[in-house]
Amino acid sequence: MDFAKKLTDYENVTTKSGVRILETKKDVDENDEKAKLENLLLEQANKAASDLFLGSGSRLFSTIKTLSEDSVVRDKDHLIDAKLYPTKLLPPSSIIEAGSLVVIFESFDSLNFVYATPGEVFHNKNGHFHHDDFIGKPYGCKIRSRNNRGFGFLYLLRPTPELWARSLNHRTQIVHELDSAIVIFNLNIRPNMVVCESGTGSGAMSHCIMRAIAPHGKLHTYEFNQMRAHTAKEEFKRNGVDHLVDVHWRDVCGKPSAESTSNDGRETKEGESLTFGSGGFDIGPAAADAIFLDLPEPWLAIPHAAHTIKPNGGLCSYSPCMEQTQRTCQAMRDYGFHSLKTIEVRLREHYVDEVELEKVPTFKLPRDMNVNNYVPGQSVSPVPSNNGESGPEAKDMEVDTNKKEEETKDSKEVKEPVSKKRMLGCRPFSNMRGHTAFLTFAKAGNKSYPDPLKE
Repeated sequence: MDFAKKLTDYENVTTKSGVRILETKKDVDENDEKAKLENLLLEQANKAASDLFLGSGSRLFSTIKTLSEDSVVRDKDHLIDAKLYPTKLLPPSSIIEAGSLVVIFESFDSLNFVYATPGEVFHNKNGHFHHDDFIGKPYGCKIRSRNNRGFGFLYLLRPTPELWARSLNHRTQIVHELDSAIVIFNLNIRPNMVVCESGTGSGAMSHCIMRAIAPHGKLHTYEFNQMRAHTAKEEFKRNGVDHLVDVHWRDVCGKPSAESTSNDGRETKEGESLTFGSGGFDIGPAAADAIFLDLPEPWLAIPHAAHTIKPNGGLCSYSPCMEQTQRTCQAMRDYGFHSLKTIEVRLREHYVDEVELEKVPTFKLPRDMNVNNYVPGQSVSPVPSNNGESGPEAKDMEVDTNKKEEETKDSKEVKEPVSKKRMLGCRPFSNMRGHTAFLTFAKAGNKSYPDPLKE
């Protein structure tokens, strides 16, 4: 994925300006106020630049200040050149190459993915799509099938953590984008931070964290199931993000089980095997800036998290049941966490499209005692007499109705023609994504807790 690529240097206004710590002015006329002002500005600029890059009171500025007017700076090792500070950006990768990860848009609610491989073919209900047609094409393009007379098509999308979460093979229940965005925001995860995650699962949340901590951060993700840990490690390597993550086959709750200690019949290559560990995070005390827990019993990992997290670091627990949340909150309070809050996120999507609606009528409707003009199809029935026949009141109403009908026919009231207007509108989908989990956030205190395994 693009966020994991090495940054490339690009020219900017500063590098093209040629700015550097210059020599002092000489041969300044005492009567030339403009030259004196330029000399003063240059001296202050030299001081500001040397303080910024070399620290306050640097030897370079003191050397410049003590030079006589007919001297120049000779210490080239301490000259600050703006060309040494280019802009670092991700390299553009708009073209699909062999081995590139491509997210395939099949329909509104169907995404898939492939690694572009020469000679391979992707099959779906729309037709056969050759990978050779993908290679060399830009991301976002539309590809036609080679069969079905080219009627079948799909779109090739650039992979992002959100698209990857919607297209990957689910090994466990994943953290969807509506929850992952809230977690990243509330934990204040920033570039170059150290973050711990347990458990890894399908790796959807891991990709979101790695994008936030790139380019030089580190994610330590823990998974107690060996098969899932190996599969996640292979996926990270194939997606090009393995330098941002360390996968640990470990049970951070300290409860080794038969499933976690078995090899699942899997043979690992030399140098790629994972050693199982039990109990807590193994990166040292006060080493993590933030911790994310996605466990069935997160309260068992809270003592280990209190030992591993930095003072005032952020902790988040992802639990589907309120009973889990309550026990976790109690464990957080016992180990000095504060500022606890629990939230639930719901996502309601809207369909936006142009619709054709009739304009609201502006003419005055005729008043009729027997018809309710504001309720279509509803009329006022005559009042029956005691013997079941229409009484005199009903006859009077019929006479009045006939008179009003004649008056309406004779009137020359002009009604506006019914016209339609196209406008942009939106409507919510009939179904809204339901409950996923309760997110509990907390801040670590200033007290350092010992390792529970050594107590």
